[in-house]
Amino acid sequence: MSFVVLAACLFPVSAAARVPRPAHTIVIVEENKTLAEIVGNQSAPFINALAKKGALFTNAHGVTHPSLPNYLALFAGVTNDNGDGCPATGISANAPNLASELLAAHLTFIGYAEALPSTGSPVCAAGTYARKHAPWVAFSNVPAADARAFAALPSLYDLLPTVAFVVPDVDDDMHDGTIAQGDAWLRMRLAPLVTWANAHDSLVVLTWDEGYDAANSIPTIVFGPMVRPGRYGERIDHYDVLRTLEDAYHLRPTGKAGIARPLTCWR
Repeated sequence: MSFVVLAACLFPVSAAARVPRPAHTIVIVEENKTLAEIVGNQSAPFINALAKKGALFTNAHGVTHPSLPNYLALFAGVTNDNGDGCPATGISANAPNLASELLAAHLTFIGYAEALPSTGSPVCAAGTYARKHAPWVAFSNVPAADARAFAALPSLYDLLPTVAFVVPDVDDDMHDGTIAQGDAWLRMRLAPLVTWANAHDSLVVLTWDEGYDAANSIPTIVFGPMVRPGRYGERIDHYDVLRTLEDAYHLRPTGKAGIARPLTCWR
């Protein structure tokens, strides 16, 4: 990146009041890449261009291994005890989570998963779809109708829910496919949405579940008209991102998000 924000994002006690409330938030989750594998990689031009326009967190981390507990941490502030097992165990199916808290506040949530065979399907795997990458399916207090295929993403973005999660399939999320393939998918499928979000008071969060280096480092990029662009070096993880979303919509923090600190890199 060509610029650095020297005043790091701090986490004051009053941070919650400072998190802006986007009209819509879109969280996109990719797979199994470290910061060093993505940032500056010529195979990821779309992602790197987005990083230059938004806030790039250079000290972001997954919370554990493998995939599923990281997705659960990002969505509900909890981790399961059976790895990528399906169904997840060691969590309560009716535990509070981002979706249930949004719904309780009369807001909306939809999880869009590429290759999901049908709306609300509880299947563990089907073709290139993996339930372990769709954490909302683990919770009985998230309506089945809110688990949709990526093909159901509205072309009229004003119809998006308050918060949407988007997960590509295992070919397009860099799990089985290449970085170049994942970057191209984002550019072809979501570039118009990113442009729209910037013009319509909405927030895009692009993150990865985990990174296979000693630090479990991951790229995390936050983009939107309310974001102050730059590189930010404070340590964050999935709980901090979840806390940010919950504070943005004045929701009760869930799980370990209750002791996390919201991002404060706002204009």
